[in-house]
Amino acid sequence: MRLKDKVAIVTGAGRGIGCAIATTFSKEGAKVVVADLDLSTAACVAGEIESLGGDALAVRVNVAKKKSVDDLVDAVLEKYGRVDILINNAGWDKIEPFMESTEDTWDKVIAVNLKGTISFCRSVLPIMISQKSGRIVNIASDAGRVGSSGEAVYSAAKGGVIAFTKTLAREMARNKISVNCVAPGPTDTPLFAEIAAGNPKIAEALVKTIPFRRLAQPDDLANAVLFMASEEAAYITGQTLSVNGGLNML
Repeated sequence: MRLKDKVAIVTGAGRGIGCAIATTFSKEGAKVVVADLDLSTAACVAGEIESLGGDALAVRVNVAKKKSVDDLVDAVLEKYGRVDILINNAGWDKIEPFMESTEDTWDKVIAVNLKGTISFCRSVLPIMISQKSGRIVNIASDAGRVGSSGEAVYSAAKGGVIAFTKTLAREMARNKISVNCVAPGPTDTPLFAEIAAGNPKIAEALVKTIPFRRLAQPDDLANAVLFMASEEAAYITGQTLSVNGGLNML
């Protein structure tokens, strides 16, 4: 088991990519903190993990609120006494032309996608520094690398996540902590279904542009994140791995 007895926090783990990461980590022996804004979905995922013999803790968290993040980390320390892996997966987006977007939307996109990642890193890193070990994997997006029409502020936020990851990787290397990004392309998740609901042809059009001719599945991302969180990636830090079926080749 690649993550035996490691304590891993996964945000946005109630569904989609986060759920796949949480269950994959559990199968590899990790004790998984299933964190989500929706406690009912987090509890469902944690219950599924426990039914298969795993160890999981469901916690509600609002990643846009630093106190909520700090409270979660305190709860994890109380139960497990350490944090070995942090997966910043929680995200939110609204597809629309930039000139039709509003400040409220900008604030939410930045708060969830960028500030949430920064807040969790700030809360967890003192623990990892004291341990002289740790793995952080931030879920970015190819939108943050090449841009995406209808996602101007989301692209900016995810670009910020990538830049933040590189700087943090430089600062944390002396403490034997790696910090990397996994950047999904279009992925078949409930969030994608919600975004595409207003335009049923969006998925079909995207598939035609992807060399592998399919959307990513959550497990495609979970396996990449597992690699980055494992000892197999011990000498990798500050990198961004795109998982996109060849949609963008950077």
